[in-house]
Amino acid sequence: MTFDRSRTALPAGYRSRPLTADDRAALLDLDTWAFPDPHAVAEFDDLPLPLTWQRVVGVEREDAPGDGLAAIHASYPFSRFPVPGNTLPTAGLTWVGVHPQHRRRGLLTAMIDQHLDECRRRGEPLSALFAAEAAIYGRFGYGKAADDLRVTVPRGAALRDVPGAADHTVRVEHADRARHGDLVARLHRAPGLPTSPAGINRPGWATRETDELWESYWADPKSFRASGRESLRIVVVERDGDPRGYATFRRSMDWQVTGPRGTVHLGDVVALDPAAARALWGVLLDLDLMSSTDPFLLPVDDTVMSLLVDPRAAGARITDNVWVRVVDVPGALAGRRYQADVDLVLGVTDDRLPDNAGSWRLRATAFGPATCERTDAAADLELDVRELGAAYLGGTSLAALAGAGLVADRTPGALSQAAAAFGWPLAPACGWVF
Repeated sequence: MTFDRSRTALPAGYRSRPLTADDRAALLDLDTWAFPDPHAVAEFDDLPLPLTWQRVVGVEREDAPGDGLAAIHASYPFSRFPVPGNTLPTAGLTWVGVHPQHRRRGLLTAMIDQHLDECRRRGEPLSALFAAEAAIYGRFGYGKAADDLRVTVPRGAALRDVPGAADHTVRVEHADRARHGDLVARLHRAPGLPTSPAGINRPGWATRETDELWESYWADPKSFRASGRESLRIVVVERDGDPRGYATFRRSMDWQVTGPRGTVHLGDVVALDPAAARALWGVLLDLDLMSSTDPFLLPVDDTVMSLLVDPRAAGARITDNVWVRVVDVPGALAGRRYQADVDLVLGVTDDRLPDNAGSWRLRATAFGPATCERTDAAADLELDVRELGAAYLGGTSLAALAGAGLVADRTPGALSQAAAAFGWPLAPACGWVF
């Protein structure tokens, strides 16, 4: 594939260069300018950075490189990013920031184009990110591909019974990488229905693939225990000595005249089967001195909403989760599975990556291998790469996008066929912000 490198050029007077660990202080200083932080840069000295330095790029003034960085961007190397029924190499775009002094000069646009160029060079057909501001990344071809659930569950909320839940034993311990690292890494890689013959996985459920990410995950410096929260804790549920689920959490206390009103702030929540999920949530919703449990980044179809006898009491809110950019249309479309037979021609527009534009014939059997090849045939559906990214993980319906005028149905029946095929039994979501 070709790429117009003139589009990646920085504005006059700026240059980019790879950053290394020696640039740590400059990178952190720029990050606290782009994302205001109450801590001084020196206070980060005891925190490991999750970055893969070989994928970190800084921008500086050509005539004043010693004045600090003007902008940065980086990416995580997800070699096994879950897509429907499969995994694909994906760049997790992260740490994108521009110093306020250098805004509105085209630096972000140039950095995104450089990032897409690097994705193609490395053979990554997808780029994924969490958007700090939802309005920014659509113009670069990213589509909102997943949502997540935010709830506040009252302590003691009634849960429905699940056979086998009482057969589990529970460990509640200080979280420690040496003791729990292998367990967490193994269970986190197996969400959804890993034993299904159809390969029903949870799209978007990225795991931490680098040691730097795991170091950052387990780090617990005292100076950064935000909002009076305790050090990291973990609940592990086991059946016959076999770990079947875990959750990480930090509690915070609020002593009021009427009594203690503490909060359980959850991190990861992972269970391998319904009984383990019921046993895990039974512990999390009944910790002493707590009045509520606040999970973070739950999938919209998370088990807890079906277990709750009164789901309204959780005050569920929905917000955007992972955004996806299709970098290589045929590679991405052939690399996932589909939940229904499909044989359609998709007409794709892509202003930033012209090689993606044109008509593509997609053919697949339900949950089987797929092919995607360029064709001269007329399109059955027409859509922009942004909408293709939104639908890619199976969490956004092509029919819903068509209802908003964002997908054009050119052949009778094509839209319903495509919407059924692109869907997926489990809602996409990532359980941590990268």
